[in-house]
Amino acid sequence: MADKLLEIQGLKVQADGKEILHGIDLVIRPGETHVLMGPNGAGKSTLGNALMGHPQYTVTDGRIIFHGREITEESPDRRAKEGMFLSFQNPIEIPGLTVAGFIRSACEQLTGKRILMMQFRRQLWEQMKLLQIDPSYADRELNVGFSGGEKKKAEILQLLMLQPHFAILDETDSGLDVDAVRTVSRGVSEFQKDPQRSLLIITHSTRILEALHVDYTHVLINGQIVRTGDASLINEINEHGYERFEKQMGIQS
Repeated sequence: MADKLLEIQGLKVQADGKEILHGIDLVIRPGETHVLMGPNGAGKSTLGNALMGHPQYTVTDGRIIFHGREITEESPDRRAKEGMFLSFQNPIEIPGLTVAGFIRSACEQLTGKRILMMQFRRQLWEQMKLLQIDPSYADRELNVGFSGGEKKKAEILQLLMLQPHFAILDETDSGLDVDAVRTVSRGVSEFQKDPQRSLLIITHSTRILEALHVDYTHVLINGQIVRTGDASLINEINEHGYERFEKQMGIQS
C-alpha cells in the first residue's frame, strides 16, 4: 500500500466561535483523487481552508499530517512550499500584478530559484493553449475584469504551472457554462497524469467529475463525513440527493 500523502485525524474546526467541523478523519495517498460532496453549508469549504491554514478557521482539536509531518500549526505559505495548493471558490482580483508576474513569482518562491523569462513564458503559453486562454491574458492584471469562467481557468493555470503534490479544488465548476467546465476539466485531467499528485475536489455538483478518474467519494453532512465510497457514489447522489444522509443524522430537510 502506498505511503500516506495527507492524513487528517479527528479534525475539529471553528469559525467565528462556532464549531463547523466535528471530527474529520481522512487519508489521501499519492496519485489518488478524492471527491468531497454535500449540501450547501455542510462545511466543505471550511475543510479546504483549514487544510491550507486560512487564519479565519481555527483548529480546536485533531491533526493534519502532510508527507509524514504534522503541519497543523504551519502558516499557509509554508504549506504551499511543501506542496499544497488551494483553488479558491471565489478568486480575488489583484490590481497591479499580472497573471504572468504572479505565477512566475509563485514558482520562484516555491523553488527558491530564478526562472529564465523565455523558459517561463514557453511553459506558460503551453498551459494557456491547453486551457484555451488567450495569450494576451498573461499580461493582464490578475482576475481584474475577468469573467467567472476566466477566473477559474486562471486558477487551473496556476495549478498546472506550480505542480503541487496535493491540490484542493473548491467548487471549481461553480458558475461555469458547459464549455468552460469542459476546458477546466481538461486541465484537471492533465494534472492527474502524474501518479504522485493527489486531488481533493470539493463540489456539490458533478459536472466537472464526468471526465475525471475518481478513487473515493465522501459525503459531508453537518460537519461530519457520513459515507465514503467509490465513484459510483456520485451517481447515487445524483439520483437520490442528500436527503437520506440527512435523515440518518436526524436533520430535517
